[in-house]
Amino acid sequence: MILAIVLVLLMLFCAVAEFCRIWIIAQGVKEAAQQAVISTVNDNYDDVYHAVREGYAAGWYPDGTGRWDESIDTGDVYGQLSETLGLENAAQGYQKLSGGEVEYTISGLSVELENNGLSSGQSEGYTAVVEIHLEVPVRFLGNLLPSADMTLHTEANYIPLF
Repeated sequence: MILAIVLVLLMLFCAVAEFCRIWIIAQGVKEAAQQAVISTVNDNYDDVYHAVREGYAAGWYPDGTGRWDESIDTGDVYGQLSETLGLENAAQGYQKLSGGEVEYTISGLSVELENNGLSSGQSEGYTAVVEIHLEVPVRFLGNLLPSADMTLHTEANYIPLF
């Protein structure tokens, strides 16, 4: 009876440890994505200048004929994630390899920039939203189970202070 209880507790500990591993990976990838989206917003800061001068935070520039054209740059989020997390490009996305095995896969990147309307009368800020699909293989007692799939959402907002 004691042996059965010890085995059940050991299996429970293994399940909790695997859950913690997946949670730590998801948090690390989300923080790296947050860093990449902040960098994307910062990269667009120079394009926001003209609109801030006119009183609104938005990515616009004068085209020389009295009109304004939208100026936004989605940045290189995959490149920044790859550099930060040490990812390798694979057919199904970017993968993190550890000891020859896939630790996780990132795919399905979506970058959406929300620009304020010029002369909108209100400055809601300049927002960059990133969504990525994260797939983490789940292992339990030496067996490979179906992967944990999740979509991570993060955003950054630029609002001028002055």
